[in-house]
Amino acid sequence: MLPIILSVLAVIVVAWTLAYHRANALAWSVALAAGAASLTVFAAPPAGVVALSWVAVAVFAALSVVRPIRRAIVTGPLFGLFKRVLPQMSQTEQEALDAGSVWWDADLFSGKPDWSKMLAYPAAKLTAEEQAFVDGPVEELCGMLDEWEINNERMDLSPEAWKFIRDKGFLGIIIPKSFGGLGFSAFAHSEIVTKISTRSGAAAVTVMVPNSLGPAELLMHYGTEEQKNHYLPRLAKGQEIPCFALTNPDAGSDAASIPDFGIVCKGTHEGKEVLGIRLTWEKRYITLAPVATLLGLAFKLYDPDKHLGGEEEIGITLALVPTAHAGVNVGRRHDPLGCAFMNGPTTGKDVFIPMDWVIGGKAEVGTGWRMLMECLAAGRSISLPSMSMAAGKIGTRVTGAYARIRTQFKTPIGRFEGIEEPLARIGGTTYLMDGMRRMTMAALDMGEKPSVISAMCKYHMTERMRSVLNDAMDVHGGKGICMGPNNYLGRAYQTLPIAITVEGANILTRSLIIFGQGAIRCHPWVLKEMRAAGGNDLPAFDLAFWGHVSFTVSNAARALWLGLTGGKGISVPGSRQTRRYLQILTRFSSAFALLADMSMFVIGGSLKRKEMLSARLGDILSHLYMMSATVKRFHDDGCPKEDLPLLTWAMYDSSFKMQVALDGVLANFPSRPVAWVLRQLAFPKGLTLTAPHDKWASRVAKLLIEPGPVRDRLTAGIYLPRKESDLVGRLEFAMEAAIQAEPIEAKIRAAHKAGKLSQRTMAERRDAAVKSGIVTLAEFEHLVRTDRLRREVIMVDDFPTDLSRQPAQEKAPWPLKAAASM
Repeated sequence: MLPIILSVLAVIVVAWTLAYHRANALAWSVALAAGAASLTVFAAPPAGVVALSWVAVAVFAALSVVRPIRRAIVTGPLFGLFKRVLPQMSQTEQEALDAGSVWWDADLFSGKPDWSKMLAYPAAKLTAEEQAFVDGPVEELCGMLDEWEINNERMDLSPEAWKFIRDKGFLGIIIPKSFGGLGFSAFAHSEIVTKISTRSGAAAVTVMVPNSLGPAELLMHYGTEEQKNHYLPRLAKGQEIPCFALTNPDAGSDAASIPDFGIVCKGTHEGKEVLGIRLTWEKRYITLAPVATLLGLAFKLYDPDKHLGGEEEIGITLALVPTAHAGVNVGRRHDPLGCAFMNGPTTGKDVFIPMDWVIGGKAEVGTGWRMLMECLAAGRSISLPSMSMAAGKIGTRVTGAYARIRTQFKTPIGRFEGIEEPLARIGGTTYLMDGMRRMTMAALDMGEKPSVISAMCKYHMTERMRSVLNDAMDVHGGKGICMGPNNYLGRAYQTLPIAITVEGANILTRSLIIFGQGAIRCHPWVLKEMRAAGGNDLPAFDLAFWGHVSFTVSNAARALWLGLTGGKGISVPGSRQTRRYLQILTRFSSAFALLADMSMFVIGGSLKRKEMLSARLGDILSHLYMMSATVKRFHDDGCPKEDLPLLTWAMYDSSFKMQVALDGVLANFPSRPVAWVLRQLAFPKGLTLTAPHDKWASRVAKLLIEPGPVRDRLTAGIYLPRKESDLVGRLEFAMEAAIQAEPIEAKIRAAHKAGKLSQRTMAERRDAAVKSGIVTLAEFEHLVRTDRLRREVIMVDDFPTDLSRQPAQEKAPWPLKAAASM
């Protein structure tokens, strides 16, 4: 009996090893034959058992190795079943899936990421020309911007700022040099938007929208040569102000169902009868519409009289319409949470345009949804993520400084553990966000258009902006909630729901798009199976289906082993500080791939309606990407040991949240027996990962309240004028002064405690300290300067009773030798 048990165990071990290493069918057949031979020779079982084992080996080999036999007996019937149960996909769904490209997200879906490949990706860098633009015109523009004036007095940028933006090419960042644009990289585009955003959200939106999804990008990819030659130079020079109108009151997130329509017909244009389109539309939330000269318009096109010779319902089409054209209504504004960027509705009824105004001309009618999805695949990962990055960077800089300047109980508030916790979240989150941004920009500059990753960037970076600003406001307290010229946080906090809402509302993006597209686009086999079924290609389906089976079995074996070992022992590249994180990521990649496969298999086509489950699966994929990008960022920076607290906090926080998401999928999986099995495979030792330890939170917080290279790296790229008159620049001077004042204040406190300074008030004690030589006159004067700067930082604005916007900052009497309490 023992030989039989040992033989069975040996077969199990060999089978697990083959599955773990994704062996092919021939290797499996050879291994099974060896197992049968071993059983026959060493265990001497009954003849019937021997015969049965060899028959099983022969059947397995025939079905797995001889493809014609497998197709006829097994795959053929499965193919018919698969085609019957496969949900029908609309044209718009298919175009959304086809849009963009698959990049590192596919590796994460593989269960076995190639970390050497990831670490070898080029780092995002600016060219000398791009850096000069950021240091020159961008810096100069930021110096022209006053956010309070823009949003509360002008409700617009100043005429000087508008002229500067046009003249210096800010509206043509993405337009090639051959058409008069700047032709900058995606990373430069991001750096420009990030820097401007740290000064003014309204100005940043004004710059980023013409360079995002809109007329310029659409023309570059799909316009006719005549359209490009006419419009791109004018857009680049700011002679045209573009906007793009998609959202209708009855079609927001479900943009494919827009009711705006056009009818192909003949009409008169410039005195001639031409073939064209009669348009009717009602759009809202259109940025730059009130001042636009060129309107990009999305609508459904119909051809009832068959002028184009095809179907009556042609589909979504895009056109460029000058706003001066008869019947176009623009000019009114929305008020998006008090942020003064131009945004408003546009309407038109029975407006005739020539067919030449369709982007791409007559040849591109009906292809508008594909155009939008392909452009959004890249653009969604630049604009709003860059604004979010700006919030992270400026939030880190000002909150760290304020926490060092502001004292309570004679101690800088940044040294209280209750404040260290949000400071750590701010710093660690910002570090992770920048890693995600930089790696994604590198992908775009390599020519990728990663649609799934762009959705991750939009959702997670805007949500992390929300987290950073919430924590920053908590630390600032009353300073943050009183609006006025001296409030550098309130406007960003007030307007952050705009970023959460636009370019795909975050709820929709998380629950439908990230995993919904990722499961098909990034999976190594699912899309191949679907295309084979759609094309009725049995040989292709056979290869894809059995590849999928092998993939799932392999990930089950890998998930179990890596769950037992925690990923330890896997050979991974990189620095010693990051190798453990890559092992953890490999483990969760295998577990995620298994869980995704079983979710699709058990739940099937209704998975897209299980939105909470899909959202958690998307969270796992997103954390895998964010953690990958954070490791990449640490390596690109040269693995500075001073950044280890930031790396450690970010990786622990994200891995813990990834574990919570995976646990949430299992806890809510509809088939409880399957969920039990999956839990044993994914978590054979239970939930072992923890949130960041308090000691790492304290270390991150200390980095934020101390000037130094780590703080500078973390906040690089913000607008930071070295002027005491500037509200953000003043923080830097006040922080430096407060740090230099601490040892001076400590000497006075020690003398007071020793009985050498018995005066009642701090001002009197300071006078006595100078007279008695405890501090020098220069030190005393530094304390006075520190008190002045500290007071200017912590004070808030006040207004007349009717809140007319003429601030009179509270000014209490301020004698030369006044002193704050210590």
